[in-house]
This record gives sequence, structure tokens and C-alpha cells, in this order.
Amino acid sequence: MRAFYSLAVAAIVMAAPASAGEIRQFDRAVFQALQARNAPTVVFVHASWCPICRAQQSTINKLLSTPAYRAVTVLTIDYDTQKPLWTSFGAQKQSTLIAFHGRRETARLAYDADPQKVTALVTSTLH
Repeated sequence: MRAFYSLAVAAIVMAAPASAGEIRQFDRAVFQALQARNAPTVVFVHASWCPICRAQQSTINKLLSTPAYRAVTVLTIDYDTQKPLWTSFGAQKQSTLIAFHGRRETARLAYDADPQKVTALVTSTLH
């Protein structure tokens, strides 16, 4: 059943046309499907109470609303409730952004909301 679910999620992710980038909760099957098709992906360790996270998200929202970033998917991990998950990515605190192009990590940024640095990180997923 799990294999069927993974294949179904992968089919949905691959078939869905993106008019804008997408932000969604982290799901391992979706992450693996994105990696398998060399998709631009950002893993975002986020806390709702964190002002740096909110500033990072504001920049990300602006980027994803533009055509240049329509293929980027941002997968959020909740800092407060998903510690085993975010530590598995080597994150040490909230407001950590980890960029991937497929399986290759392209950039990492922690506790920094400088719009230029966040933009550079998201842009790194495209190459």
C-alpha cells in the first residue's frame, strides 16, 4: 500500500503544472519524487513564532509568485513538532533553509533573512 501511495504522490507531483511555486508541508514521498525528477526544492525549517522565519517566508512568497520560480517547491518542517525530521537534514535551529536541485544540495542558510541571501539560495535550486 505504501508503495502505491508513493507512486500516486509522485504521479501527482510530476503531472501538476505549476503557474507559481508551491509551499507545502514536508512529506517524505513528495520530497523523494521531487528529487527523482531533479526538481528545484527548498526544505524550510520553520517556526510560527520566529520573526526571522516570517521574513524569510515573505521573500520566498514574493519569489514564488514570479514566473522564474514557478517550478520551485518549498517543503516546510515545523521546528516545534518535527525535531527528528529537521535534525535528519542537519539543521540546528529554526529559520534554516536547505536548497536542492534534485538530490544535490545547492545551498544552506540559517537564521538569516537578508532578501538577497534568501533569493540566492532559492535561485541555486534552478541550476
